[in-house]
Amino acid sequence: MTEFSGPAQSWSLAAFCSVVALTLLLCVLTGPDADDLAEFYTGYKSLSPLRNGLAIAGDYISAATVLTIGGIIALCGYDGVVLALSAVLSLLLLMFLLAEPLHNTGRYTMGDVLGHRHPARSVRIAACAVTLLALVPMMIVQLAGVGELLAYVMGFTEPAMKNGCVVGAGILMISYAALGGMRGTALVQIFKTVMLLASGLVVSGLILHTFGWSTETLFRTAAHKSGAGPAYLRWGLQYSSSPHPALDMASTQCAIVLGAACLPHVTMRMYTAGTPRQVRRAMSWAVSSVTLFILMLVLICTGATALLGHARITGADPHGTTAYLLGARAAFGSGLSRSESLLFATVTTAVFLTLLASVASMTLACANALAHDLTASRPTPLPPARELTLARSCALLVGIPVILVAALAQHRSLQPLATLSFTLGASAIAPALLYTLFWRRYTRAGLLATLIVGSLTVLALTPGTTLVSGSPLAAFPEADFDWFPYNTPALASIPAGFLAGWLTSLLSGKSTAERERSRYESAEHRLLAGPPSRDRTP
Repeated sequence: MTEFSGPAQSWSLAAFCSVVALTLLLCVLTGPDADDLAEFYTGYKSLSPLRNGLAIAGDYISAATVLTIGGIIALCGYDGVVLALSAVLSLLLLMFLLAEPLHNTGRYTMGDVLGHRHPARSVRIAACAVTLLALVPMMIVQLAGVGELLAYVMGFTEPAMKNGCVVGAGILMISYAALGGMRGTALVQIFKTVMLLASGLVVSGLILHTFGWSTETLFRTAAHKSGAGPAYLRWGLQYSSSPHPALDMASTQCAIVLGAACLPHVTMRMYTAGTPRQVRRAMSWAVSSVTLFILMLVLICTGATALLGHARITGADPHGTTAYLLGARAAFGSGLSRSESLLFATVTTAVFLTLLASVASMTLACANALAHDLTASRPTPLPPARELTLARSCALLVGIPVILVAALAQHRSLQPLATLSFTLGASAIAPALLYTLFWRRYTRAGLLATLIVGSLTVLALTPGTTLVSGSPLAAFPEADFDWFPYNTPALASIPAGFLAGWLTSLLSGKSTAERERSRYESAEHRLLAGPPSRDRTP
């Protein structure tokens, strides 16, 4: 049974049910009409910069942040903090380099951005395939996390009950995406971000109060109780078993910084702003919100180690994924009053909604890619009503296999799947977007080479990493087929993606290069400043 019992458990269950009912009602009320594609894909670009920024922050604050990175902070200290700061750096990269060009050239999906310069069916199909490859693994991680969270907080131990939690959460994620569209999922993300920040501020304050408002005391106590001593406050603890710890750490950082900025469920939020100025303001709100949460995540997960110790955290989960919840529970002390039980229920509900909202946004991004990218290049476009019906059907088509795999994979480490998503984003999507938006000579063949070679390199190398086998915390700890000596293949796959696009474009011939340069120059003004009508927008 779980440590969370009595009033805390009852309040958590009531809060879960209330939030599910409220968010479903929001999705139904704000859902698009039966033939309104623009409303389904972009919500009519009606979100204010503040709301859009909170939605972007909600997409960034996912299970990989709260559970995986939180666990690394609790168990490995400095390495986890650096990993968390890499997520903020990734958002800054999106803000300063990609946000406005994506807004100016995109319409509904990543395929629109790539197809704006290379309008070919092969480009659309490749973009759709990479979108699915990058997001489906992360969806499995998020959905399995929902099941584990509900089972842990509610005290379920039977496999059938855990599977029931996954199936129920999966039905909710499909409903959010199919019924609410872009506006509905954005409202769920906003609701989740506000809850997460508000509850996190209170818990962070309680932890700092426990240690006399001294972060030095907090970190020294955590280092003492971590079992690692001073190594907890230095880099390399997470990679202590690696033959090349510095390279392993650099590989992980590259995957996070480049990959998180380019995942399609995040970049699709750039198309929902009305003007470039609104994109800039939305990204400012997103960076502020994510930075605040990362600071709170560091305090709460470090506080979990300082208050409970390494053994109790790994006893609840060997990977430390429950560290955020354990830190929040420990901040209230041994006994919970009614008001404290309600506040703790807010924390658990915020984490639950974090996982559910993120997987709903990813479902929507996959459904949009399948419905729009695969039909956009047809000689005769589908009527809006049929395309909208197709998009909603695609949410079901993507969601059902994800539910089945998540139910089967709950008992294994899912960190390789999260790493796979980030590495695919860094190795295939990032070079494709950067070259498309900023390199005049980039050809269609180069684009296809980038997407295909980057993706295949990741898929070929990931099974040989130490996250999959060869260690007690791997997905298959009983096996030992690791032949790639790093946690992620990013050090090999990212250069492969960039080099494939560069070499293929250079080898495409002089006439092709001149044609691409001319095409880029004709669209350069729109890329950098937006359409002429937007230039006059205040």
